[in-house]
Amino acid sequence: MDKILIIDDNPAVGQALGLLLKLNGLDAESALTPQAGLKRLAEGGISLVIQDMNFTADTTSGEEGKALFFAIRERCPDIPIILLTAWTELEMAVNLVKAGAADYLGKPWDDAKLIATVQNLLELAELSQQQAMARDRHHQRQTKLAANFDLAGLVYQSDAMQRLVEMAVQVAKADVPVLITGPNGAGKEKIAEIIQRNSQVAAGPFVRVNAGALPLDLMEAELFGAEPGAYTGLNKTRIGRFEAADGGTLFLDEIGNLSLSGQMKLLRVLQTGEFERLGSTQTRKVRVRLISATNTDLPAAIGQGQFREDLYYRLNVIELSLPPLRERREDILPLARHFLAGRPLSLDACRMLEAYDWPGNVRELENCLKRAMLLALDHRIEGTDLNLPAPRQSRPRPAFEPDEQQLRDVLAQAPSLAEAARLLGLSRQALYRRLEKYGISPP
Repeated sequence: MDKILIIDDNPAVGQALGLLLKLNGLDAESALTPQAGLKRLAEGGISLVIQDMNFTADTTSGEEGKALFFAIRERCPDIPIILLTAWTELEMAVNLVKAGAADYLGKPWDDAKLIATVQNLLELAELSQQQAMARDRHHQRQTKLAANFDLAGLVYQSDAMQRLVEMAVQVAKADVPVLITGPNGAGKEKIAEIIQRNSQVAAGPFVRVNAGALPLDLMEAELFGAEPGAYTGLNKTRIGRFEAADGGTLFLDEIGNLSLSGQMKLLRVLQTGEFERLGSTQTRKVRVRLISATNTDLPAAIGQGQFREDLYYRLNVIELSLPPLRERREDILPLARHFLAGRPLSLDACRMLEAYDWPGNVRELENCLKRAMLLALDHRIEGTDLNLPAPRQSRPRPAFEPDEQQLRDVLAQAPSLAEAARLLGLSRQALYRRLEKYGISPP
């Protein structure tokens, strides 16, 4: 249970506050001097502090409260502190809020406001702690993964991508086909590259072929090769992609576009490693790790007679499902900064990037930012440079939570803290809490 420490030289204040908090289901204890309060804090178990501003008779400057505040902040930087102040110390209390105090309440205090403030701060502190722990766990997992595996320069921040990448490197060593599913432009080829780089045939060739970009009448020749005269205009032997990938990995993208004849030959290669070039009766044998990808609903294509069910189960030994960018919005800004290579984004641009649904996924994001860099009048990319459509009113705009870099950028641009808070869409108190959360000193 959260415990609240009241530091006030007046025992009656400690008793009154303690009773009020207890009646509202909160546990509290009191200390009569700053020294006693700091000693109790050192013992641990305190979630929030309510402190007075003066501890000596006939003193109204608030300097004692200021000294206590900074002493607590030095020892316990994450504990919320509420200041109890008379009107004579109001300016001091306001300055301490700017320095990181959670809030201040005047004497005599409003019971309902005090309880609401305490409960909100405890909830916020718990949420911040949970978020910090989640970020730490995610960072540790990501760091460990990058240290032990070659992630091919993949940029991501979301838990969804973390789980996908962990699965990708886990199956990379297994000599089984992998099917990567997901929408166009989401990064299926990058996941295939990670699998290849961490596979047992990483030293072998990595051959890529986009079945969706090949004419149907040339697809089989592209995959399996062809002898001279196999089709009009071919006057020399054509080596297929399977032969080129022998001893390595073949990445076959948009496999849903493969003809039924090509599917049958592909199934045979997967079963036996054998095939014939077009126009040849000589059987050839290869050893190839196949990674395939598609944005097609293959079970639906099977139902329509457009894809072989036996091939589907051969390809789908391991399936990695890559979510669209709109379902992993945490990746948008890290990817944007990667594509911008150091050029800053305005806050408005960040909001627009996070609010847009990205039907073309990572590929559309990259193209959007390349265009913005070419057309932007200034070094910084503004929202107007993105040329994105306004979000549909029927779709609620996702909440914007600024990260550390965005906070620093806005503070550097804004003439005052009040203007920075306005630009961020936050109250000044909320801005102070976020600055404290990331350890940023207000300018």
